[in-house]
Amino acid sequence: MSSNETDLRDEKPQFVLPLVVRIERDAPPSRTDALETSARAVLEILTDDRSLDEGEWAQAMTDWQDARIRKVVRRARGAEWRRAGDLPGITVTGTEAEVRVFPPVPLDGWPKLLAKLQVSGTDLDDPAEPGPVPDGAAVLWLNPGLDMSAGKTMAQTGHGAQLLWWAMSDADRKAWQEAGFPLAVRTATPERWAALTVSGLPVVRDAGFTEIVPGSCTVVSEFPRTACEA
Repeated sequence: MSSNETDLRDEKPQFVLPLVVRIERDAPPSRTDALETSARAVLEILTDDRSLDEGEWAQAMTDWQDARIRKVVRRARGAEWRRAGDLPGITVTGTEAEVRVFPPVPLDGWPKLLAKLQVSGTDLDDPAEPGPVPDGAAVLWLNPGLDMSAGKTMAQTGHGAQLLWWAMSDADRKAWQEAGFPLAVRTATPERWAALTVSGLPVVRDAGFTEIVPGSCTVVSEFPRTACEA
Protein backbone atom coordinates (compact mmCIF):
# COMPACT_ATOMS: atom_id res chain seq x y z
CA MET A 1 0.00 0.00 0.00
CA SER A 2 1.37 3.40 -0.97
CA SER A 3 1.73 6.32 1.41
CA ASN A 4 -0.98 8.21 -0.51
CA GLU A 5 -3.45 5.39 0.05
CA THR A 6 -2.58 5.35 3.73
CA ASP A 7 -3.10 9.11 3.96
CA LEU A 8 -6.49 8.87 2.27
CA ARG A 9 -7.53 6.14 4.68
CA ASP A 10 -6.51 8.31 7.64
CA GLU A 11 -8.47 11.26 6.29
CA LYS A 12 -11.76 9.36 6.31
CA PRO A 13 -14.04 9.37 9.37
CA GLN A 14 -12.74 6.73 11.76
CA PHE A 15 -14.90 3.92 13.10
CA VAL A 16 -14.27 1.07 15.50
CA LEU A 17 -15.74 -2.42 15.78
CA PRO A 18 -16.71 -3.03 19.43
CA LEU A 19 -16.35 -6.49 20.91
CA VAL A 20 -17.28 -7.38 24.48
CA VAL A 21 -16.01 -10.53 26.16
CA ARG A 22 -17.84 -11.99 29.13
CA ILE A 23 -15.46 -12.43 32.07
CA GLU A 24 -17.24 -13.52 35.22
CA ARG A 25 -15.08 -13.20 38.32
CA ASP A 26 -15.50 -16.84 39.36
CA ALA A 27 -15.59 -18.41 35.88
CA PRO A 28 -13.37 -16.66 33.31
CA PRO A 29 -12.93 -18.34 29.93
CA SER A 30 -9.61 -19.79 28.88
CA ARG A 31 -7.40 -17.46 26.88
CA THR A 32 -7.24 -19.50 23.67
CA ASP A 33 -10.99 -20.07 23.66
CA ALA A 34 -11.56 -16.32 24.00
CA LEU A 35 -9.12 -15.58 21.18
CA GLU A 36 -10.78 -18.07 18.86
CA THR A 37 -14.28 -16.90 19.76
CA SER A 38 -13.44 -13.26 19.05
CA ALA A 39 -12.08 -14.23 15.63
CA ARG A 40 -15.28 -16.08 14.78
CA ALA A 41 -17.33 -13.14 16.04
CA VAL A 42 -15.67 -10.86 13.50
CA LEU A 43 -16.40 -13.37 10.73
CA GLU A 44 -20.02 -13.65 11.84
CA ILE A 45 -20.64 -9.91 11.60
CA LEU A 46 -18.83 -9.65 8.27
CA THR A 47 -21.15 -12.26 6.78
CA ASP A 48 -24.40 -11.40 8.56
CA ASP A 49 -27.25 -10.37 6.25
CA ARG A 50 -27.58 -7.09 8.17
CA SER A 51 -24.01 -6.21 7.12
CA LEU A 52 -24.54 -6.89 3.42
CA ASP A 53 -26.20 -5.07 0.52
CA GLU A 54 -29.03 -2.94 1.93
CA GLY A 55 -28.86 -4.37 5.44
CA GLU A 56 -29.27 -2.12 8.46
CA TRP A 57 -25.57 -2.37 9.34
CA ALA A 58 -24.24 -2.22 5.77
CA GLN A 59 -23.35 1.48 5.69
CA ALA A 60 -21.59 1.35 9.06
CA MET A 61 -19.62 -1.72 7.93
CA THR A 62 -18.62 0.03 4.70
CA ASP A 63 -17.56 3.22 6.48
CA TRP A 64 -15.52 1.20 8.98
CA GLN A 65 -13.73 -0.83 6.32
CA ASP A 66 -13.02 2.22 4.15
CA ALA A 67 -10.95 3.77 6.97
CA ARG A 68 -8.58 2.06 9.39
CA ILE A 69 -9.85 -1.31 10.53
CA ARG A 70 -9.99 -0.68 14.27
CA LYS A 71 -11.32 -3.13 16.84
CA VAL A 72 -11.57 -2.63 20.59
CA VAL A 73 -12.33 -5.36 23.12
CA ARG A 74 -13.97 -4.53 26.43
CA ARG A 75 -15.04 -6.83 29.24
CA ALA A 76 -18.33 -7.28 31.06
CA ARG A 77 -19.89 -9.51 33.67
CA GLY A 78 -23.21 -9.96 35.41
CA ALA A 79 -25.69 -7.17 34.79
CA GLU A 80 -23.25 -5.36 32.49
CA TRP A 81 -23.15 -8.39 30.19
CA ARG A 82 -26.94 -8.73 30.22
CA ARG A 83 -27.40 -5.06 29.36
CA ALA A 84 -24.87 -5.31 26.54
CA GLY A 85 -26.99 -8.09 25.10
CA ASP A 86 -29.88 -5.64 24.69
CA LEU A 87 -27.94 -3.64 22.08
CA PRO A 88 -28.00 -4.78 18.42
CA GLY A 89 -25.19 -7.25 17.84
CA ILE A 90 -24.26 -10.92 17.63
CA THR A 91 -23.21 -13.16 20.51
CA VAL A 92 -20.79 -15.93 19.59
CA THR A 93 -19.99 -18.75 22.00
CA GLY A 94 -16.96 -20.99 22.17
CA THR A 95 -16.30 -23.88 24.52
CA GLU A 96 -16.52 -21.50 27.49
CA ALA A 97 -16.08 -18.02 26.05
CA GLU A 98 -18.86 -15.65 25.07
CA VAL A 99 -18.12 -12.65 22.88
CA ARG A 100 -20.65 -10.15 21.60
CA VAL A 101 -19.77 -8.10 18.53
CA PHE A 102 -21.59 -4.90 17.61
CA PRO A 103 -21.85 -2.94 14.36
CA PRO A 104 -19.11 -0.31 13.99
CA VAL A 105 -19.47 3.01 15.79
CA PRO A 106 -17.64 6.33 15.35
CA LEU A 107 -14.31 6.35 17.18
CA ASP A 108 -15.61 8.95 19.64
CA GLY A 109 -19.25 7.89 19.48
CA TRP A 110 -19.53 4.72 21.55
CA PRO A 111 -22.98 3.93 23.02
CA LYS A 112 -22.89 4.94 26.68
CA LEU A 113 -23.56 1.39 27.84
CA LEU A 114 -20.47 0.11 26.03
CA ALA A 115 -18.28 3.15 26.66
CA LYS A 116 -18.31 2.58 30.41
CA LEU A 117 -17.10 -1.02 30.12
CA GLN A 118 -13.45 -1.58 31.01
CA VAL A 119 -10.75 -2.26 28.42
CA SER A 120 -8.24 -3.32 31.09
CA GLY A 121 -8.57 -6.47 33.13
CA THR A 122 -8.83 -8.87 30.21
CA ASP A 123 -5.84 -10.98 31.27
CA LEU A 124 -6.74 -14.63 30.80
CA ASP A 125 -4.82 -17.88 31.08
CA ASP A 126 -4.95 -21.34 29.55
CA PRO A 127 -5.26 -24.05 32.21
CA ALA A 128 -3.63 -26.48 29.79
CA GLU A 129 -1.77 -26.31 26.50
CA PRO A 130 -4.12 -26.09 23.51
CA GLY A 131 -4.52 -29.39 21.69
CA PRO A 132 -3.67 -30.18 18.07
CA VAL A 133 -5.22 -28.06 15.33
CA PRO A 134 -8.39 -29.76 14.05
CA ASP A 135 -8.34 -30.93 10.45
CA GLY A 136 -9.75 -28.32 8.10
CA ALA A 137 -9.35 -25.45 10.55
CA ALA A 138 -7.71 -22.16 9.68
CA VAL A 139 -4.81 -21.29 11.94
CA LEU A 140 -4.17 -17.81 13.29
CA TRP A 141 -0.50 -17.90 14.28
CA LEU A 142 0.58 -15.50 17.04
CA ASN A 143 3.95 -13.79 17.15
CA PRO A 144 5.96 -15.58 19.89
CA GLY A 145 8.00 -12.46 20.58
CA LEU A 146 5.14 -10.19 21.67
CA ASP A 147 3.52 -9.91 25.09
CA MET A 148 -0.06 -8.65 24.69
CA SER A 149 -3.06 -8.67 26.98
CA ALA A 150 -5.85 -11.08 26.10
CA GLY A 151 -8.06 -8.17 25.02
CA LYS A 152 -5.42 -6.79 22.68
CA THR A 153 -4.76 -10.25 21.29
CA MET A 154 -8.48 -10.84 20.74
CA ALA A 155 -8.57 -7.76 18.53
CA GLN A 156 -5.53 -9.07 16.63
CA THR A 157 -7.02 -12.52 16.01
CA GLY A 158 -10.22 -10.85 14.87
CA HIS A 159 -8.22 -8.85 12.37
CA GLY A 160 -6.32 -11.94 11.28
CA ALA A 161 -9.59 -13.72 10.56
CA GLN A 162 -10.82 -10.71 8.58
CA LEU A 163 -7.69 -10.57 6.42
CA LEU A 164 -7.97 -14.28 5.79
CA TRP A 165 -11.61 -13.91 4.74
CA TRP A 166 -10.69 -11.16 2.30
CA ALA A 167 -7.90 -13.28 0.80
CA MET A 168 -10.06 -16.37 0.18
CA SER A 169 -11.77 -17.32 -3.06
CA ASP A 170 -15.56 -17.28 -3.15
CA ALA A 171 -15.67 -21.07 -3.12
CA ASP A 172 -13.39 -21.32 -0.08
CA ARG A 173 -15.36 -18.64 1.72
CA LYS A 174 -18.59 -20.52 1.15
CA ALA A 175 -17.13 -23.81 2.36
CA TRP A 176 -15.59 -22.19 5.45
CA GLN A 177 -18.79 -20.39 6.37
CA GLU A 178 -20.94 -23.48 5.88
CA ALA A 179 -18.57 -25.40 8.17
CA GLY A 180 -19.05 -22.80 10.92
CA PHE A 181 -15.70 -21.02 10.49
CA PRO A 182 -13.47 -23.68 12.07
CA LEU A 183 -10.26 -22.03 13.26
CA ALA A 184 -7.53 -22.35 15.85
CA VAL A 185 -5.23 -19.82 17.50
CA ARG A 186 -1.74 -21.03 18.27
CA THR A 187 1.60 -19.38 19.10
CA ALA A 188 4.22 -20.10 16.47
CA THR A 189 7.73 -21.18 17.33
CA PRO A 190 10.34 -18.52 16.51
CA GLU A 191 11.53 -20.56 13.53
CA ARG A 192 8.03 -21.06 12.16
CA TRP A 193 7.17 -17.41 12.73
CA ALA A 194 10.16 -16.29 10.67
CA ALA A 195 8.97 -18.46 7.79
CA LEU A 196 5.32 -17.43 8.10
CA THR A 197 6.03 -13.71 7.85
CA VAL A 198 7.62 -14.18 4.41
CA SER A 199 5.23 -16.87 3.19
CA GLY A 200 2.80 -14.58 1.40
CA LEU A 201 -0.02 -15.44 3.81
CA PRO A 202 -2.06 -12.57 5.31
CA VAL A 203 -0.10 -10.72 8.01
CA VAL A 204 -1.57 -8.38 10.61
CA ARG A 205 0.62 -5.32 11.15
CA ASP A 206 -0.61 -3.37 14.14
CA ALA A 207 -1.00 0.40 14.01
CA GLY A 208 0.56 0.64 17.45
CA PHE A 209 -2.16 2.62 19.21
CA THR A 210 -1.80 0.48 22.36
CA GLU A 211 0.66 -1.93 24.00
CA ILE A 212 3.05 -2.56 21.08
CA VAL A 213 5.12 -0.49 18.67
CA PRO A 214 3.61 0.56 15.34
CA GLY A 215 4.17 -1.88 12.49
CA SER A 216 4.53 -4.94 14.72
CA CYS A 217 3.52 -8.16 13.01
CA THR A 218 1.07 -9.84 15.37
CA VAL A 219 -0.77 -12.59 13.48
CA VAL A 220 -0.26 -14.62 10.32
CA SER A 221 -3.39 -16.32 8.99
CA GLU A 222 -3.01 -19.73 7.39
CA PHE A 223 -5.69 -21.07 5.09
CA PRO A 224 -7.66 -24.14 6.13
CA ARG A 225 -5.94 -27.21 4.79
CA THR A 226 -9.07 -28.30 2.98
CA ALA A 227 -9.19 -24.97 1.19
CA CYS A 228 -5.54 -25.14 0.25
CA GLU A 229 -6.02 -28.59 -1.20
CA ALA A 230 -9.12 -27.67 -3.20
